[in-house]
Amino acid sequence: MMFKKAAIAAATVAAGMGALLGSPAAQAQEQFQPLLVYRTGQFAPLGIPWADGKQDYLKLVNARGGINGVKIAFEECETAYDTAKGVECYERLKSRPGGTASFDTQSTGITYAVSDKAPGDKATIVTAGYGLSQSADGRVFEWNFPLLGTYWTAADSIIQDILKKEKGNLKGKKIALVYHDSPYGKEPIPLLEKRAAKEGFELLKLPVTAPGVEQKSTWLQVRQQRPDYVLLWSAGVMTPTAVREAQATGYARDKIYGIWWAGSDHDVKDIGAGAKGYNTVTIHNTAEHDKVHDEVKAQLYDKGQGTAKDAKELGAMAHTRGMVISMLQVEAIRTAQEKFGKGKVMTSEQVRWGLENLNLTQERLNELGFGKILKPIKTSCENHMGTDWSRIAQWDGAKWVAVSDWYQADKSLIDPLVKEYGEKYAKEKNLKVRSCN
Repeated sequence: MMFKKAAIAAATVAAGMGALLGSPAAQAQEQFQPLLVYRTGQFAPLGIPWADGKQDYLKLVNARGGINGVKIAFEECETAYDTAKGVECYERLKSRPGGTASFDTQSTGITYAVSDKAPGDKATIVTAGYGLSQSADGRVFEWNFPLLGTYWTAADSIIQDILKKEKGNLKGKKIALVYHDSPYGKEPIPLLEKRAAKEGFELLKLPVTAPGVEQKSTWLQVRQQRPDYVLLWSAGVMTPTAVREAQATGYARDKIYGIWWAGSDHDVKDIGAGAKGYNTVTIHNTAEHDKVHDEVKAQLYDKGQGTAKDAKELGAMAHTRGMVISMLQVEAIRTAQEKFGKGKVMTSEQVRWGLENLNLTQERLNELGFGKILKPIKTSCENHMGTDWSRIAQWDGAKWVAVSDWYQADKSLIDPLVKEYGEKYAKEKNLKVRSCN
């Protein structure tokens, strides 16, 4: 059955971490956190460490004593990166007793589908680094939180890095977008079109049919068109396939920039030196080891309670990103408790308030063990993304190395785009644009 693993996972948490899923009395003291995952399907190589990281951090919070004493109960639901299955998981888990905190849908397609439902269901959707880029506009998207960055901010940071290499001039250049032919892959196009008009480069759009294991015709076009740079919007099996095709056609890997979901260890480690020079934009400090990794190892893996098969997974980018996402969700609950009652289970509406009032300072990130991994983040009614920070990392043949300083997207381009697409969405969906004054 589709949910068999989920039930086992929940039982394991209950037994191992004290997240009791039994009596109503116990449930009243637990905060339920749904976990949509894809451990199977085309994106499984990314989804597995991402899901492991999310679970590991929630287990760590329980090992620390919970959120002001409130333990977290969680349950995985397998989507296989399929929108219909994702919606089924959402419907099944949105109203669990004990307060459903927030959904990390782990898919742009699923995000599109459930965003229409979220306002009516009062369900909070957290999409750190993915989802609808315009959902940064909290006036329109009251229940969506694309924390840390969006595909528009990512694309803009990549173009900034290319501009730096080209001494600020992209006139007459060609930049190709090789993208997964899905809502996910199409997300950066509006920003790239704006950038192309501003900087004077030609944007080539080259879609790849899912799952992306057949790309020969795409890279034949790359060889024929000879773009100066390639942006790769892929994940899972599509990424190593693209890198190998680039290698086979002789396209320089240091001219390729992958989105952060195309920049995990599993994407390049089997290719090794053949991927040397391949770039990725990262939403957190790439492969940085911090105190949270040591604590997860000591509290979980040394006691045989880690989620991944091996403690060596700790520090891998996708695993760390999973921990980052769970940490943001936990801190939203903690923030909500400051207003609505410490040591109490929060409703989704209260967690929504917490997400809208996040203020993770450098001091707080240091306390949590993420001080080297993330930059400070602060959200507001109007800004549901918070401050975006990203940097470029490069594969040196054996490991990822940060090769740029931190970038922030150009607000003069991003903000009008967010407003334009946000208000367009509100009109299409007949949503009221709220005032944040």
